Amino acid sequence: MPHHDPFEWIDAQREHRRRAGLARTLRPRPADSPDLDLAGNDYLGLTRHPEVTAAAAAAARRWGAGSTGSRLVTGSTELHAALEAELAAFCGFEACLVLASGYAANLAAVTALSGRDALVVSDAGNHASLIDGCRLSRAEVAVAPHADPEAFRKILDQAAGAATAAGQVRRALAVTDSVFSVDGDAAPLAGLAESCRAYGAALLVDDAHGLGVLGDGGRGGPNGAGLAGAPDVVATATLSKALGSQGGAVLGPARVIEHLVNTARTVIFDTGLNPPAAGAALAALRLLRREPERAARARANATALYRRLAAAGLAATRPDASVVSVRAPSPEAAVRWSADCRAAGVVTGCFRPPSVPDGVSRLRLSVRADLTGEQVARAAEVVVRAAPAAD
Repeated sequence: MPHHDPFEWIDAQREHRRRAGLARTLRPRPADSPDLDLAGNDYLGLTRHPEVTAAAAAAARRWGAGSTGSRLVTGSTELHAALEAELAAFCGFEACLVLASGYAANLAAVTALSGRDALVVSDAGNHASLIDGCRLSRAEVAVAPHADPEAFRKILDQAAGAATAAGQVRRALAVTDSVFSVDGDAAPLAGLAESCRAYGAALLVDDAHGLGVLGDGGRGGPNGAGLAGAPDVVATATLSKALGSQGGAVLGPARVIEHLVNTARTVIFDTGLNPPAAGAALAALRLLRREPERAARARANATALYRRLAAAGLAATRPDASVVSVRAPSPEAAVRWSADCRAAGVVTGCFRPPSVPDGVSRLRLSVRADLTGEQVARAAEVVVRAAPAAD
């Protein structure tokens, strides 16, 4: 029998990515760098804050480096309970459940709140974790045009009509980011909630890029839209962006959280969030509560950067939170642009297919609350100077 290489197909795919300008590599970052970082999601500048790092160290000394098991076995500590109580109160929800990552939180929420007989309506611009949750849910999934409450309404109306004709009542769940991670635009949450309520559907909001930036003092997108604590609204969040730590959370009615504890596979079968991350997130949350002006500074800095880029003629997106993206003429151009910015001391995100739902490559700039006016001006100058010519 002739020898067959079972991974030969990988070589062909690697060559295809290389030719298309879509090859990716891991690049370890140094602990200390003089570069201006506009690639990470440390929106409030808290990941190195002395109070946050001290809390992580204290938690490690008291509870250990790892949580030792799933939340239902040994993975819950008093830190987890305190974080959940304070995060729920801060964001305005009845209850909260902390998980090992924001990705795990979205998988938990989507799969546990839908199922084989349900309908999930998902925004076309949603994050990959929401999309994967939809795929794993075994529900019927309908993809709605981006940020279009009327499109959600039409899909729900058609489903309700079909269920009524069959003499059935069908569960439905609408799923959206609060702030879309590629272009930084905010979802029309109030309009989406209105569409859902007309048909008895629940609304799930991924607030990964809204928590700490939107709402009253950074309380998040649902708070800003007047939806926090609503009985038909559930939110997910990450602790790794504005709160400068690691992990994820689901916030909502207590009965929803209890349901997730008993049914969500990423809760039951995954190791719980490690204590240092829980301690760091709790310290960051308390710091934000004490210094709510950080949220407004993050938004103001993002707007200032956008205005400079737009004034220079670049195709920049107007930010609703802390993300500004600038379109590139091709994947290869985006890679060169990002590399030239890095060489000039400004680190940018480089988004290319399949990370971008519209197939358009761009630089993604994450703007922090702790940037000075001079740093914003310098970042804009570097991005403009390194910009490629349009095709």
